[in-house]
Amino acid sequence: MPILNKDMTLCISLSARPSNNGTRFHNFLYEALGLNWIYKAFAPTDLANAIAGVRGLGIRGCAVSMPYKEEVISLVDRMDASAAAIDSVNTIVNDAGVLSAYNTDYTAIAQLIERNAIDPASSVLLRGSGGMAKATAAAFRDSGFSRVTVVARNEKLGQSLAGLYGFAWQPDSEAVLRDSTADVIVNVTPIGMAGGPGSGSLSFPEEAVAAAHVVFDVVALPAETPLIKAGRAAGKTVISGAEVATIQALEQFVLYTGITPTPEQVAAAEEFTRAQ
Repeated sequence: MPILNKDMTLCISLSARPSNNGTRFHNFLYEALGLNWIYKAFAPTDLANAIAGVRGLGIRGCAVSMPYKEEVISLVDRMDASAAAIDSVNTIVNDAGVLSAYNTDYTAIAQLIERNAIDPASSVLLRGSGGMAKATAAAFRDSGFSRVTVVARNEKLGQSLAGLYGFAWQPDSEAVLRDSTADVIVNVTPIGMAGGPGSGSLSFPEEAVAAAHVVFDVVALPAETPLIKAGRAAGKTVISGAEVATIQALEQFVLYTGITPTPEQVAAAEEFTRAQ
């Protein structure tokens, strides 16, 4: 990595619980490509002032994580179709003070659905109703899935998300989760996230894991969440949040720099990120 200097381009991430995933991934590629760039993660205490800082300081790119993906919408100048279609932002690009918002989460989810050849006729149980849940639900809908049930603690948000894509809704309760099974189970809540109150918890009961064919957890840290561990132990097809993070981070990298790394460079960056 170059020594810090006045000409260095800065990119950042904003999250309630920052991790080193994006920091290691982006900085590895900056060094591999000889770019005078640096990436830093922050936990903002004031989102509006943080975004004002992006604009005022000429920060080139800003990744946005939970719980700011919807709140940030009012703070940007332009919504790309990828973000506007689902009212959720995970990427901001600063062009001379004009902030454009994108959503690369959607792209990552859609690619992983295709890569794992998940049958669109499958039933899907999606737990969550926030910005990442919108991206996930949209990707499943656009991939041809119709038998999707949204399970959400917030009734208003859950019903709104389900209605937006023509899906069913169920309240998030122990009884519902215990009695509901599906071919594909998807966790889009912070349950299982390192550093959170539910870091050691299983986001779906063992009965749901046993009945599923595909176990999908969007939580990226740790790479092996309790749900992913349970899915692997049960011999299921598993899709991890670490995979989502790599794909969406690569899309961000291209938006920020205009450079597409080689597959070998991306694989090396992913290996470096997971070795932390």
